[in-house]
Amino acid sequence: MALDVTLIPALSDNYIYLLQDTETGQTAVVDPAQAAPVQKVLDERSWPLNLIINTHHHLDHTGGNVDLKARHGALVCGPKSDAGRIGALDRQLAEGDTVAVGDQQATVFEVPGHTSGHIALWFGDANALFCGDTLFALGCGRLFEGTPKQMWHSLLRLRDLPDDALVYCGHEYTQSNARFAVHVDPDNSDLDDYRRWIDDRRSEGQPTIPASLGREKRTNPFLRADVPALAAAMNLSGSAPVDVFTALRSRKDSF
Repeated sequence: MALDVTLIPALSDNYIYLLQDTETGQTAVVDPAQAAPVQKVLDERSWPLNLIINTHHHLDHTGGNVDLKARHGALVCGPKSDAGRIGALDRQLAEGDTVAVGDQQATVFEVPGHTSGHIALWFGDANALFCGDTLFALGCGRLFEGTPKQMWHSLLRLRDLPDDALVYCGHEYTQSNARFAVHVDPDNSDLDDYRRWIDDRRSEGQPTIPASLGREKRTNPFLRADVPALAAAMNLSGSAPVDVFTALRSRKDSF
């Protein structure tokens, strides 16, 4: 039993994820920014589309909902808190709910911050986390609707997952995030190695996603706001982790 995950680039830097349970053939798409690139892969593989899942309401994650639903009759799922802002929504998802793609089951986490109703999906058997714009490789989402405290606690929820979890986020922001991470955490040798790997991948036109959550725990400054060495590097020794996180997010916004 396995979960097949296909990365589909869309727009300028979005990733759409096509998921198929290899045992049953049931197929889902996570955050379809556009319908056309998803349909192209479905046609190439002669796959059905049974389920559409949105992590949050932004158009670059929901733009393909209506067309894909009309073509396939797929069930559209998304956060309950965003029910009025997601087109064609059929099923509302909240904390602790489960979503099945064939025999593969995901647990829903509510992770507000980037938006007030953001959710993430954790497929435990596949060690796969689909986190939209909450957590990025070496970054986190801008706080368009939530507070720093909300986002910090959302990130802690995700940080608690196993080190071997694979992080499937909404955008290919890793190279620019790495420049900021090195700026605020210059003595992190793990980060330096990661940055070189990222530069090599991008120079070859390859994605940096999925990311290893274990490596993110060692290198992503937004997951390390409670690490004394990072607070010291930012001249914030002794500050509460949420205050360090707030400073990090503010600096990144203007970096």
